[in-house]
Amino acid sequence: MQTELEAPPQPRFATRPPGVYDVVLALFCCLLLISNVAAVKLIQFGPDVEVWGFPVLPVITDGGALLFPLTYVLGDVLAEVYGWRGARRAITIGFATSVVASLTFLAVGAMPPAADWGNQDAYVAILGFVPRIVVASLIGYAVGQLLNAWVLVRLKARTKEGSLWARLLGSTLVGEAADTTLFCIIAFAGIITGGTLINYIIVGYVYKVAIEALFLPVTYKVIRHVKLREPSYAE
Repeated sequence: MQTELEAPPQPRFATRPPGVYDVVLALFCCLLLISNVAAVKLIQFGPDVEVWGFPVLPVITDGGALLFPLTYVLGDVLAEVYGWRGARRAITIGFATSVVASLTFLAVGAMPPAADWGNQDAYVAILGFVPRIVVASLIGYAVGQLLNAWVLVRLKARTKEGSLWARLLGSTLVGEAADTTLFCIIAFAGIITGGTLINYIIVGYVYKVAIEALFLPVTYKVIRHVKLREPSYAE
């Protein structure tokens, strides 16, 4: 029984770990989820133009191309600062959240709509992803991001803290090649055929690599900032 002299028990809270890993992880997952929804829409630029029978135009991509390259920028930050284990953990969490999001969208789309809600077809068309696209997205993401992190970490083992640009670009070239090729073929082979499919793969790959190359100065600054904010990071 508590006496008048005894202080009341204080509420207990866990302490937030130092560093910014949780912030980078949250941004990584957000960009991934947004990109997966945006990727449902195919986008086309330009008229029909062929060179030697190969379609050069129109340029065909998807809405995910707007933000998805930034997940590789953050993937590089994770691998460069936190190593293979930290990057793999983030990739696994991103994969799990994508699965939960996809299953939730499918389940909600399968539920009967309210009588006065007339947007069922539109909802299913956008968020009720075709299972093939879901599988393509998850496989492409997992293989591409894991390869990106693995290559970067392996290169860092050789270059130490030098040649950061080579690690960033080298890992992107490998990771984006696997990601883009797997996603395009699994999702759209047989729907988009021949040269058009090749056009889709090449345009997507070149665009994503170009975006990361353009973002190199930003990536450098982000990596430097994160390293300075991580007490456990040893230069």
